[in-house]
Amino acid sequence: YKEMTPLGQAEWVKFVGLLLGEEQKANETFSTIATRYNELKALTAEGKVKRRPVVLSGEMRGGNWYAVGGESFLAQLFKDAGADYFLKDDPRSGGVYLDFETVYNQADQADYWRILNSYPGQHTYETLLAQDERYGDFKAFKQKGVIYCNMREKPYYENMPMEPELLLADFIKVFHPELLPDYVPVYYHQLND
Repeated sequence: YKEMTPLGQAEWVKFVGLLLGEEQKANETFSTIATRYNELKALTAEGKVKRRPVVLSGEMRGGNWYAVGGESFLAQLFKDAGADYFLKDDPRSGGVYLDFETVYNQADQADYWRILNSYPGQHTYETLLAQDERYGDFKAFKQKGVIYCNMREKPYYENMPMEPELLLADFIKVFHPELLPDYVPVYYHQLND
């Protein structure tokens, strides 16, 4: 979980394969994941997408906004999906606590807002406003650009380290839907209501 790249996390399958005496199978599994990930990443390479949307991540918890730094796994994933993370220039790789005003100052015009949580029931724009009315001031909120994954419904942490290509495809589908017109997202979807 401390790996800073999506393929770095998936590559641990090689270590587990070595321990279990399944080195060849593990190497083949990783190779399949890496090939698909790199194929998807190539779709959004420099010069291939017309526009790189800006993505906000996190939400308020206990009076602070929790996000991750610009050298994190998530920031790399956004970059590979053809987007710019709002903290892309932050040198940290781990968690970052910010006050609301700092986040608003840096991301009020972000095109998308990624949220991962474990919410009991259906998460909606009304739910977000009930949590903090200031959320309604973000462009991503106003223009229905919230990207959401509910960990009560999706085995995010259980499966995600071995499925970075699915996460990448989910984000490409949101940021550049024309690149994957028939793809059905696995973890993240855009909130509609």
